[in-house]
Order: sequence, then C-alpha cells, then structure tokens
Amino acid sequence: MTVRTRFAPSPTGYLHLGGARTALYSWAYARHFGGTFVLRIEDTDLERSTPEAVQAILDGMKWLGLEHDEGPFYQMQRMDRYREVVKGMLDAGTAYLCYCSPEEVEAMRERMRAAGEKPRYDGTWRPEPGKTLPGVPEGVKPVVRFKNPLDGEVTWHDVVKGPITIGNKELDDLVIARPDGTPTYNFCVAVDDWDMKITHVLRGDDHVNNTPRQINILRALGAELPQYGHLPMILGADGQKLSKRHGAVSVMDYPEQGYLPEAMLNYLARLGWSHGDDEIFSMQQFTEWFNLEHLTASAAQFNHEKLGWLNNHYIKQTDNERLAQLALPKLERDGARFDGAPALPTVLGLMKERANTINELADAAMLFYRDPQPDPELLALHLTDAVRAALGTFAERSATVEWNKAALAAMLKEVLAAHSLKMPQLAMPLRLLLTGQLQTPAIDAVLELFGRDVVLARVQKGL
Repeated sequence: MTVRTRFAPSPTGYLHLGGARTALYSWAYARHFGGTFVLRIEDTDLERSTPEAVQAILDGMKWLGLEHDEGPFYQMQRMDRYREVVKGMLDAGTAYLCYCSPEEVEAMRERMRAAGEKPRYDGTWRPEPGKTLPGVPEGVKPVVRFKNPLDGEVTWHDVVKGPITIGNKELDDLVIARPDGTPTYNFCVAVDDWDMKITHVLRGDDHVNNTPRQINILRALGAELPQYGHLPMILGADGQKLSKRHGAVSVMDYPEQGYLPEAMLNYLARLGWSHGDDEIFSMQQFTEWFNLEHLTASAAQFNHEKLGWLNNHYIKQTDNERLAQLALPKLERDGARFDGAPALPTVLGLMKERANTINELADAAMLFYRDPQPDPELLALHLTDAVRAALGTFAERSATVEWNKAALAAMLKEVLAAHSLKMPQLAMPLRLLLTGQLQTPAIDAVLELFGRDVVLARVQKGL
C-alpha cells in the first residue's frame, strides 16, 4: 500500500496553528513512508471562502516548507464529479430526494426536542418497502439525502483516540446535495478521499462527529476506508482554546514577529507527538522518527517562552547572511543608517546569542546604525575626571594600535593599568559615547566593529 495523506483546509481565514500542525503531521507521515502528500482546498462554503484566505493558506505552507506532491485541488472545480456520484447513489437507492422545506425539518426537530428526543430529520421522504410517500409538492426543488443505515454501529480504531463507536440511530439522513445541486461538506470530503485514494486522514478532533457519516457514505460507495486520527486542540497557557487573546494564531503572523520556520516546525512537531526526550531535531530527523503510535490524545498547551527558546537555538545556528536578509527590513523601517557602519552580517553574528526573535536581533543591532544619544545624567555619572584622563590616553593609543579584538583588549588593559582603573570604569563611558547605552556586547568586540575612525570621532566628541 502506498501511503497517501492529505491536508484539506477550508479557506475561510488564515492558516492557524492547529491546521499547520495537522499539515505537518500529514506531510511527515507521507515522507516517512515515501508516500504522497495531497493539498486540497475545501472551498464549497461560498459565503465565507475567499481568494485571500486561499493565498494565506498557500503562503503559510510555503513559509513552513511543507511542499505538497499533488494539488492544490479545489472542490469548486469538482462539481461535475460530485453530481455524477450523487446521480449514481440515487440510481443505486443509497440516496433519495426529499421535498421537505427547511421550515418543515425545523418543526420536526422542535417536536423531538419537546419529546426529549435527539432532534433529527424523521425520514418522511425515505423510501422503504411498503411505505407510501407523500405527494410531490409543486414548484419545490428537493434536496438529496443519504440513506443512512438505521441499525448497527459505526466503529473505527482512531490512531490517536483509540476505538470509537457511534450508533447509526444517532445519525440522521444527512443532506448530500442542496436544492440547487451543490453538494455538502461531508459528501464532498468522502468523495474526495475516495477519488484521491487517501489512506490516512489526520485532522482536528472537531471532526470526530463527521467521521461516522463519511464512513457510511464511503461504504455505500463501495470505497476502501482510510485510517482516521483526530488530533486534540491546542490550548493557550490558561488552558482555554487557543485564540487571538493568547497572541498570534495565524501562522503568517510569526515571520512578521521574527520567528524562523524551522523553529515553528520543531515546536509544532512536539505539540502532540514525542520521540523520547528529544526536544530539538531537524525535519529530516522528524520524518525518520515520525509515527502514529506516539501521537498523544491529550490537548497540548502553546508556550511562547518555549517557542522563543527554540527560535533562539535556530537563530544561533543560522548563517549570518541569511539573518541579515531577514533583519534588514525591520532595521530599515526603524531608520538604520548603513553608510560607514559595520557590515550587518558581522554585527548580527555578534548579537545573535541572546536574541529570541529576528525582531529582537534587529533591535539589538540598531546600536551600530544610529547616532548615539547618551543620557546626560548617565554621562555625567560615568565621565569623571579620572575617566576623562584615561579616555585621552585611550584616544592616543587608538590612533596607532592594530585594529583587531585581541590588540584592542590588550591596549585597554594597558590604559586601565596606567590610570589605576577597573574595566567597568572605562568600558561604561566608552559604551555610552559609542552607542548611547550601557548594555552592549564585550567592549573590545564593539570597538573592533565600529572601526578606528568612528571610535576616535565619538570619543573625541565626548571629551
């Protein structure tokens, strides 16, 4: 059997984190077995589906690097196929025409609610041996209903939740085609999974109630059933369903906030799956390790601190040239000036150890790309007469010292010894004069990056 998985989002909004995790697991399972990963856009909700939402899904998949092998397929482009299957089911007697109006169906349900029963369609137009159907009303376009089995149960072994059984009496004869002929969601999904030979369906557990309906439709079509796995939702830190009040929910918010796709993939992989105690791994390792046995049935909590920790790890591993490409737009928006300034990749290489996001990294790098504006009170505090004398000596030595980190560090020690000062007494005012702030990387590294001319100009201006 060739493994065939699918990711089938509805384009009614952005690609959210739960959807991205579903896509990741489906992609990884196909990759693990050398199978096929299908992308399907379920766009039959015409009122809510938009081209912008489709593009947001495609953008999110591209950013994450989850390349599909087939598709994207669009349900709205498969209408002829759905109509063909509906006709075949009508001919086979596994579906039937129903002329009840929406108001009549709602009245049925109200009667059942009043009687303490589960509200459902009562089968008025369901053909049965010996049953007389009502007369066809004039001018009414019928819906097509699936003839759901009346007895028995639908049981499947969910690869996440274990065995699940739902009685057929819990399911009514669902509408599979509306009066205008457009098919409904559960019908389209079943036909698509059949036609696309999907072997494994991984999706959110909000679809558990759809599964028995789809199984019954597939059985009526004589189709082979896929294996199903329903993933629990992702919760916020407060244990509630993840929403905008917990921060970004859309996948494409994260590159804007300075997260790397490899960090997001690594983090999502661990939100519902584990491989021992391994926390950090490449996507190649993930696809080699990934299986369905280690998916967890309990809900996962999204932890921004953990994501930040992972992002910091990947930032430190990332080539400085790539970091520069990612950080440059923010630096430009913040008014960075690059003329005569140190090379951005070199600066980011110095700053990246402590940055949890690209945005933090860009903010930290700004000290090299703006004019310093030291606080006068801080400057007065640190620029004592003794320090001024030491800075004078520093300026003299800076004119001739070899300009590299080791030589600068040695020269600083000589200046400190000559004036009986400790490193913070000289480093703090130097930081203020050069960057306008007290917190910077090691002062010898900062001096090396600024270059002799800038250092001398700023120190002499401060003196």
